[in-house]
Amino acid sequence: MLEIFQYGFLLRALVVGLLVSLCAALLGVSLVLKRFSMIGDGLSHVGFGALAIASALNLAPLQVSIPVVIVAAFILLRISSDGKIKGDAAIALLSSSALAIGAIVISQTNSATDMNSYMFGSIMAISNDDLALSIICSVIVIVMFVLFYNKIFAVTFDENFSKATGVKSGVYNTIIALLTALTIVVGMRIMGALLISSLIIFPALTSMRVFRSFRSVTICSAVVSCVSYIIGIAITYYADNFPAGASVVVANLGMFLIFSLLGFLLRKKQQ
Repeated sequence: MLEIFQYGFLLRALVVGLLVSLCAALLGVSLVLKRFSMIGDGLSHVGFGALAIASALNLAPLQVSIPVVIVAAFILLRISSDGKIKGDAAIALLSSSALAIGAIVISQTNSATDMNSYMFGSIMAISNDDLALSIICSVIVIVMFVLFYNKIFAVTFDENFSKATGVKSGVYNTIIALLTALTIVVGMRIMGALLISSLIIFPALTSMRVFRSFRSVTICSAVVSCVSYIIGIAITYYADNFPAGASVVVANLGMFLIFSLLGFLLRKKQQ
Protein backbone atom coordinates (compact mmCIF):
# COMPACT_ATOMS: atom_id res chain seq x y z
CA MET A 1 0.00 0.00 0.00
CA LEU A 2 2.91 2.36 0.70
CA GLU A 3 3.86 2.09 -2.98
CA ILE A 4 0.94 4.40 -3.74
CA PHE A 5 2.89 7.35 -2.31
CA GLN A 6 5.48 6.95 -5.09
CA TYR A 7 2.99 8.24 -7.66
CA GLY A 8 1.99 11.89 -7.62
CA PHE A 9 -1.43 11.40 -9.21
CA LEU A 10 -2.34 8.63 -6.75
CA LEU A 11 -1.22 10.72 -3.78
CA ARG A 12 -3.32 13.65 -5.00
CA ALA A 13 -6.30 11.35 -5.53
CA LEU A 14 -5.87 9.89 -2.05
CA VAL A 15 -5.69 13.29 -0.32
CA VAL A 16 -8.61 14.80 -2.21
CA GLY A 17 -10.68 11.63 -1.94
CA LEU A 18 -10.24 11.33 1.82
CA LEU A 19 -11.19 14.98 2.33
CA VAL A 20 -14.24 14.63 0.08
CA SER A 21 -15.25 11.37 1.77
CA LEU A 22 -15.07 13.04 5.18
CA CYS A 23 -17.07 16.09 4.07
CA ALA A 24 -19.69 14.00 2.27
CA ALA A 25 -20.14 11.71 5.28
CA LEU A 26 -20.61 14.63 7.69
CA LEU A 27 -23.22 16.28 5.48
CA GLY A 28 -24.80 13.00 4.42
CA VAL A 29 -26.25 12.24 7.84
CA SER A 30 -28.24 15.47 7.86
CA LEU A 31 -29.29 15.14 4.21
CA VAL A 32 -30.48 11.54 4.64
CA LEU A 33 -32.45 12.34 7.79
CA LYS A 34 -34.06 15.34 6.07
CA ARG A 35 -34.98 13.08 3.12
CA PHE A 36 -33.00 15.35 0.81
CA SER A 37 -30.13 13.00 0.06
CA MET A 38 -30.68 13.08 -3.69
CA ILE A 39 -29.61 16.72 -3.76
CA GLY A 40 -26.10 15.31 -4.20
CA ASP A 41 -27.16 13.53 -7.37
CA GLY A 42 -28.87 16.64 -8.72
CA LEU A 43 -25.95 18.96 -7.97
CA SER A 44 -23.44 16.50 -9.43
CA HIS A 45 -25.33 16.57 -12.74
CA VAL A 46 -25.26 20.36 -12.66
CA GLY A 47 -21.53 20.13 -11.97
CA PHE A 48 -21.17 17.81 -14.95
CA GLY A 49 -22.76 20.41 -17.20
CA ALA A 50 -20.53 23.14 -15.77
CA LEU A 51 -17.39 21.00 -16.22
CA ALA A 52 -18.33 20.28 -19.81
CA ILE A 53 -18.84 23.96 -20.64
CA ALA A 54 -15.61 24.94 -18.84
CA SER A 55 -13.69 22.32 -20.81
CA ALA A 56 -15.19 23.52 -24.09
CA LEU A 57 -14.15 27.11 -23.29
CA ASN A 58 -10.68 26.06 -22.02
CA LEU A 59 -11.43 27.40 -18.54
CA ALA A 60 -10.40 25.98 -15.16
CA PRO A 61 -13.03 23.27 -14.44
CA LEU A 62 -13.32 23.66 -10.65
CA GLN A 63 -13.25 27.45 -10.70
CA VAL A 64 -16.20 27.46 -13.11
CA SER A 65 -18.13 24.60 -11.52
CA ILE A 66 -18.06 25.79 -7.90
CA PRO A 67 -20.09 29.02 -8.38
CA VAL A 68 -22.47 27.33 -10.85
CA VAL A 69 -23.26 24.46 -8.47
CA ILE A 70 -23.64 26.84 -5.51
CA VAL A 71 -26.18 28.86 -7.49
CA ALA A 72 -27.97 25.63 -8.41
CA ALA A 73 -28.16 24.67 -4.72
CA PHE A 74 -29.78 28.01 -3.89
CA ILE A 75 -32.24 27.57 -6.77
CA LEU A 76 -33.20 24.11 -5.50
CA LEU A 77 -33.81 25.45 -2.01
CA ARG A 78 -35.87 28.35 -3.34
CA ILE A 79 -38.01 26.13 -5.56
CA SER A 80 -38.59 23.61 -2.77
CA SER A 81 -39.44 26.25 -0.17
CA ASP A 82 -42.00 27.88 -2.45
CA GLY A 83 -43.94 24.62 -2.45
CA LYS A 84 -44.96 24.87 -6.10
CA ILE A 85 -42.54 22.10 -7.07
CA LYS A 86 -41.58 19.38 -4.59
CA GLY A 87 -37.92 18.84 -3.71
CA ASP A 88 -37.48 15.59 -5.62
CA ALA A 89 -39.20 16.99 -8.71
CA ALA A 90 -37.04 20.12 -8.60
CA ILE A 91 -33.89 17.99 -8.37
CA ALA A 92 -35.01 15.83 -11.32
CA LEU A 93 -35.86 18.91 -13.39
CA LEU A 94 -32.56 20.66 -12.81
CA SER A 95 -30.30 17.59 -12.95
CA SER A 96 -31.72 16.12 -16.16
CA SER A 97 -31.49 19.50 -17.90
CA ALA A 98 -27.87 20.03 -16.82
CA LEU A 99 -26.92 16.45 -17.76
CA ALA A 100 -28.41 16.86 -21.23
CA ILE A 101 -26.62 20.18 -21.80
CA GLY A 102 -23.31 18.72 -20.62
CA ALA A 103 -23.67 15.66 -22.86
CA ILE A 104 -24.38 17.82 -25.90
CA VAL A 105 -21.41 20.11 -25.21
CA ILE A 106 -19.00 17.19 -24.70
CA SER A 107 -20.26 15.36 -27.79
CA GLN A 108 -19.40 18.39 -29.87
CA THR A 109 -16.01 19.18 -28.34
CA ASN A 110 -14.47 16.11 -26.69
CA SER A 111 -13.96 12.40 -27.13
CA ALA A 112 -15.92 9.52 -25.59
CA THR A 113 -13.00 8.93 -23.21
CA ASP A 114 -13.45 12.41 -21.78
CA MET A 115 -17.17 11.71 -21.40
CA ASN A 116 -16.36 8.60 -19.34
CA SER A 117 -14.02 10.53 -17.06
CA TYR A 118 -16.70 13.14 -16.43
CA MET A 119 -19.41 10.54 -15.81
CA PHE A 120 -17.42 8.01 -13.75
CA GLY A 121 -14.42 10.01 -12.54
CA SER A 122 -10.70 9.55 -13.00
CA ILE A 123 -7.83 9.53 -10.51
CA MET A 124 -5.67 11.02 -13.27
CA ALA A 125 -7.85 14.14 -13.44
CA ILE A 126 -6.56 15.86 -10.28
CA SER A 127 -3.93 18.51 -11.03
CA ASN A 128 -1.87 20.37 -8.44
CA ASP A 129 -4.15 23.40 -8.81
CA ASP A 130 -7.19 21.16 -8.29
CA LEU A 131 -5.50 19.69 -5.22
CA ALA A 132 -4.94 23.11 -3.66
CA LEU A 133 -8.48 24.29 -4.39
CA SER A 134 -9.92 21.00 -3.14
CA ILE A 135 -8.04 21.27 0.15
CA ILE A 136 -9.28 24.84 0.66
CA CYS A 137 -12.91 23.90 -0.08
CA SER A 138 -12.76 20.80 2.13
CA VAL A 139 -11.31 22.76 5.05
CA ILE A 140 -14.12 25.33 4.67
CA VAL A 141 -16.74 22.56 4.74
CA ILE A 142 -15.27 20.82 7.81
CA VAL A 143 -14.76 24.06 9.79
CA MET A 144 -18.27 25.35 9.04
CA PHE A 145 -19.84 22.01 9.89
CA VAL A 146 -18.07 21.96 13.26
CA LEU A 147 -18.95 25.59 14.00
CA PHE A 148 -22.64 25.15 13.17
CA TYR A 149 -22.97 21.54 14.36
CA ASN A 150 -25.63 22.28 17.02
CA LYS A 151 -27.75 24.34 14.63
CA ILE A 152 -27.46 21.73 11.88
CA PHE A 153 -28.51 19.09 14.41
CA ALA A 154 -31.53 21.20 15.40
CA VAL A 155 -32.83 21.85 11.86
CA THR A 156 -32.22 18.24 10.90
CA PHE A 157 -34.47 16.68 13.52
CA ASP A 158 -37.22 19.26 14.01
CA GLU A 159 -37.20 22.28 11.75
CA ASN A 160 -40.51 23.66 13.03
CA PHE A 161 -39.39 23.47 16.66
CA SER A 162 -36.11 25.11 15.69
CA LYS A 163 -37.99 28.03 14.17
CA ALA A 164 -40.11 28.34 17.30
CA THR A 165 -36.98 28.56 19.46
CA GLY A 166 -35.46 31.30 17.33
CA VAL A 167 -33.16 29.25 15.12
CA LYS A 168 -33.07 30.64 11.58
CA SER A 169 -33.65 27.32 9.87
CA GLY A 170 -33.56 28.86 6.40
CA VAL A 171 -30.04 30.15 7.01
CA TYR A 172 -28.76 26.78 8.20
CA ASN A 173 -30.50 24.88 5.40
CA THR A 174 -28.71 27.24 3.05
CA ILE A 175 -25.40 26.51 4.78
CA ILE A 176 -26.00 22.76 4.38
CA ALA A 177 -26.78 23.25 0.68
CA LEU A 178 -23.69 25.45 0.23
CA LEU A 179 -21.39 22.92 1.90
CA THR A 180 -22.94 20.09 -0.11
CA ALA A 181 -22.35 22.00 -3.34
CA LEU A 182 -18.66 22.51 -2.51
CA THR A 183 -18.25 18.83 -1.62
CA ILE A 184 -19.96 17.63 -4.78
CA VAL A 185 -17.85 19.77 -7.11
CA VAL A 186 -14.57 18.77 -5.46
CA GLY A 187 -15.47 15.06 -5.45
CA MET A 188 -16.71 14.89 -9.02
CA ARG A 189 -13.20 14.88 -10.45
CA ILE A 190 -12.53 11.51 -8.81
CA MET A 191 -15.98 9.91 -8.46
CA GLY A 192 -17.74 11.31 -11.53
CA ALA A 193 -21.22 12.77 -11.91
CA LEU A 194 -23.01 9.42 -11.62
CA LEU A 195 -21.25 8.11 -8.50
CA ILE A 196 -20.46 11.10 -6.27
CA SER A 197 -23.85 11.01 -4.52
CA SER A 198 -22.97 7.54 -3.18
CA LEU A 199 -20.44 9.19 -0.84
CA ILE A 200 -23.29 11.14 0.73
CA ILE A 201 -25.83 8.32 1.00
CA PHE A 202 -23.88 5.13 1.76
CA PRO A 203 -21.91 6.08 4.91
CA ALA A 204 -24.94 7.57 6.65
CA LEU A 205 -27.17 4.57 5.90
CA THR A 206 -24.37 2.19 6.87
CA SER A 207 -23.86 3.82 10.28
CA MET A 208 -27.60 3.88 10.95
CA ARG A 209 -27.65 0.07 10.76
CA VAL A 210 -25.85 0.00 14.14
CA PHE A 211 -25.95 3.43 15.80
CA ARG A 212 -28.90 5.64 16.72
CA SER A 213 -27.68 9.00 18.07
CA PHE A 214 -26.84 11.82 15.67
CA ARG A 215 -23.33 12.24 17.05
CA SER A 216 -22.42 8.53 16.92
CA VAL A 217 -23.88 8.15 13.43
CA THR A 218 -21.92 11.19 12.23
CA ILE A 219 -18.62 9.96 13.67
CA CYS A 220 -19.14 6.42 12.38
CA SER A 221 -20.11 7.75 8.93
CA ALA A 222 -16.88 9.73 8.72
CA VAL A 223 -14.80 6.67 9.64
CA VAL A 224 -16.71 4.32 7.32
CA SER A 225 -16.45 6.77 4.41
CA CYS A 226 -12.69 7.26 4.75
CA VAL A 227 -12.00 3.53 5.22
CA SER A 228 -14.16 2.67 2.20
CA TYR A 229 -12.30 5.19 0.07
CA ILE A 230 -8.91 3.76 1.06
CA ILE A 231 -10.16 0.25 0.27
CA GLY A 232 -11.50 1.45 -3.09
CA ILE A 233 -8.20 3.09 -4.03
CA ALA A 234 -6.33 -0.07 -2.99
CA ILE A 235 -8.62 -2.15 -5.22
CA THR A 236 -7.97 0.23 -8.11
CA TYR A 237 -4.21 0.08 -7.56
CA TYR A 238 -3.88 -3.71 -7.31
CA ALA A 239 -6.59 -4.79 -9.78
CA ASP A 240 -6.30 -4.16 -13.50
CA ASN A 241 -8.78 -1.82 -15.18
CA PHE A 242 -10.89 -1.22 -12.06
CA PRO A 243 -12.22 2.38 -12.12
CA ALA A 244 -11.60 4.24 -8.87
CA GLY A 245 -15.11 5.63 -8.43
CA ALA A 246 -16.78 2.28 -8.95
CA SER A 247 -14.31 0.55 -6.62
CA VAL A 248 -15.07 3.07 -3.85
CA VAL A 249 -18.82 2.51 -4.28
CA VAL A 250 -18.36 -1.27 -4.11
CA ALA A 251 -16.28 -0.84 -0.94
CA ASN A 252 -19.10 1.26 0.53
CA LEU A 253 -21.60 -1.42 -0.45
CA GLY A 254 -19.49 -4.04 1.32
CA MET A 255 -19.40 -1.91 4.48
CA PHE A 256 -23.17 -1.45 4.29
CA LEU A 257 -23.73 -5.21 4.12
CA ILE A 258 -21.33 -5.83 7.03
CA PHE A 259 -23.00 -3.20 9.22
CA SER A 260 -26.46 -4.49 8.25
CA LEU A 261 -25.48 -7.97 9.44
CA LEU A 262 -23.89 -6.55 12.60
CA GLY A 263 -27.00 -4.50 13.34
CA PHE A 264 -29.21 -7.56 12.85
CA LEU A 265 -27.08 -9.63 15.23
CA LEU A 266 -27.10 -6.88 17.88
CA ARG A 267 -30.89 -6.58 17.70
CA LYS A 268 -31.29 -10.34 17.99
CA LYS A 269 -29.01 -10.34 21.03
CA GLN A 270 -31.04 -7.62 22.74
CA GLN A 271 -34.33 -9.48 22.27
